[in-house]
Amino acid sequence: MQGGIFSYALLAILATGLLVAAYTDLQRRQIDNRLTGAIALAAPVFWYAAGLSFTEIGYQLGLALAVFIVTAILFALRQMGGGDVKLLAALALWIAPLAFIKLLVIMALIGGAASVGGAAFNVQRREGESARDVIGAAGSILFVGLSGWVIYGILASQPLLSAELLGVISQYIPQPWIVIAALLILAGIIFFGVLHVVKRQKARLRIPYGVAISIAGLWVLANTYLPVFQHNGSIG
Repeated sequence: MQGGIFSYALLAILATGLLVAAYTDLQRRQIDNRLTGAIALAAPVFWYAAGLSFTEIGYQLGLALAVFIVTAILFALRQMGGGDVKLLAALALWIAPLAFIKLLVIMALIGGAASVGGAAFNVQRREGESARDVIGAAGSILFVGLSGWVIYGILASQPLLSAELLGVISQYIPQPWIVIAALLILAGIIFFGVLHVVKRQKARLRIPYGVAISIAGLWVLANTYLPVFQHNGSIG
C-alpha cells in the first residue's frame, strides 16, 4: 500500500462514477463512454496505490478480458447493452476476482428481478390463456420475491434461513419428502410462470442494467474494500 488516503480518494471517485452511471442509465438509458473509459484508465493508478503485485495485476487484466468476452457475446445476442459491457469490464480492472463474483451475483439478481417484473406488467393477453396468465403472475411474484430475499441476505450478510425457522419447519413438517415436493412445485411455478411472461411480452423492455451494476459495485466497495482501509489504514 502506497497511501491509504490516496486509495480512499480513488475508491470515492469510483463510487461517484457508479452513481453517475446509474443516473444516466435511468435518465436516458445510456452509460457514457467517457465515464467507463475514465474508470478503466484510472485502474492502474489504483493498482499502484493499493500495492498490487504483478501477479495480482495479471489477474485483474485476465478477469477484465474474460468479462468483456462473455458480456460482448451477450451484447451480440441482445441480452445486454453496450454501456453495461464496458462498465463491467472497467470494474473488473478494479475489483478482485472473488469480490467481482459477488458483484455479478447481486447484479444478476437485481437485473433478473427487474426484467421479470417488467415483463409481468407488459404481458399480451390472449384468449384461452387465463390459467397460464395466472401461473405467469404467480411465478413472477415468487421469482421477484425470492430474488429480493436473496439480495437482502447478501447485502445484510444474513442467512437466508435462520436456525429458528429451520427448527419450526422440521417440527411442523417432519417428513423431508413433503418439503422437497413443495420446493419442486414452487420451482415449477416459477419456471413456467417466468417463461410465460417473457414469451408474451408486448415489446421487449430496456432494463437499466447499469443501475444493477452500480448497486452491486457500491455494495462490494462498501463491504470489501472500505472496511480493510478503516481497520488497517490501507487496501490490498
